[in-house]
Amino acid sequence: MTSRHSREPTATPAGGQDLVRTGPPEPVGAQDRARAARLAERFAEVYGHVPDGVWRAPGRVNLIGEHTDYNEGFVLPFAIDRSAMVAVRLRRDTGTGVGGRDVVELASTYAPDGSGLSRAGFPVAGPAPGSVPGWGAYPAGVVSVLTGLDDVTVPGFELLLDSTVPVGAGLSSSHAVEVATMVALDDLLGLGLDRPAMARMTQRAENEFVGAPTGIMDQSASLMGRTGSALFLDCRSLATELVPLPVAEHGLRVLVIDTKVAHSHADGGYAARRATCERAAAALGVDSLRDVPAETDLGALDEESARRVRHVLTENRRVLQCVQLLRKGDVAGVGDLLTASHASLRDDYEVSCPELDLAVDTALTAGALGARMTGGGFGGSAIALVPAAREEQVRDAVLRGFADVGPAAPDIFTVLPADGAGRVPE
Repeated sequence: MTSRHSREPTATPAGGQDLVRTGPPEPVGAQDRARAARLAERFAEVYGHVPDGVWRAPGRVNLIGEHTDYNEGFVLPFAIDRSAMVAVRLRRDTGTGVGGRDVVELASTYAPDGSGLSRAGFPVAGPAPGSVPGWGAYPAGVVSVLTGLDDVTVPGFELLLDSTVPVGAGLSSSHAVEVATMVALDDLLGLGLDRPAMARMTQRAENEFVGAPTGIMDQSASLMGRTGSALFLDCRSLATELVPLPVAEHGLRVLVIDTKVAHSHADGGYAARRATCERAAAALGVDSLRDVPAETDLGALDEESARRVRHVLTENRRVLQCVQLLRKGDVAGVGDLLTASHASLRDDYEVSCPELDLAVDTALTAGALGARMTGGGFGGSAIALVPAAREEQVRDAVLRGFADVGPAAPDIFTVLPADGAGRVPE
């Protein structure tokens, strides 16, 4: 690692939570308003009346800090300019049958079978883990958590979902749906929840209802992101800092390479990594790997556990070094850290796959400043930090690389740091 990364940076976010707790961000702009208007019209076609409003929640790209969140470490995600959008109307009728006040009806414009709409539903008082299949489990999980709060009554409602976050790409499409549902119900029911509270509750929905043992990073980025910034999050204290990430102003692009290899946080690989970390922490006599000093001898652990721990320790350091560089305005300088992160995820944490490695290696060879897999792994997407002048060169090289070895062509697109979740004004 070069000397510019050697000085130990500040180990906690500067300024604390107040930087991101002072109310919802403004929606992105005219494009979102036009999309929301189309969704409201479609809602009226589906349900026969207009919605109470439309809310959006972005997906996220994690710039760096992978598999550190559930180890109470540091992460540096940013909300992206692709989002889940929900049109919602609270029920005003009575009864528990179809159309009744205590029933939730869901519909989505995402219908893989080509039917035009995907539908789901459940009684407000009855959702239990496993009772609502498919994408409907994400809003159902939010309802389950909210109905468990004291003095909160959730009526039935109608919801229509539209999302531009690619499914299975590792960009938190599921969390975007949960967060959009959460901010809509918070607004409509006047709950007054702050952003960290909503992040914790959507994490509970994901962990306890959906059954995916994820950390709190994805929800936090979706709720607290800001245009032109990444969110430096301490996953133990939940302290946050908005760190400048002016990629376009520095003549750079963040290129997402969606390998089309679908992944799921509910599968065994992710849970196994988390369980290994928990066992290793116990063996080392600490509550969390966050508490393991960098110089600790890992020889007492089995070889696999030692590699997992080494990734978490070095990844936390890379996050802190990346934040230091961004605070100083050195956006291009984070490239080496991204590449080192990928090597650690590939070799020590073993959550990459051949398609992700191909995307990263080809992007680097073609001129990217840095590249790595992003998200939980086992598929999904890689990101590459690329000078604008080399964007087409990198795109073409990656497409050729995939064509040469036979996998399906990846989707390649740019993302920008965007605002977090909120209501879309009419």
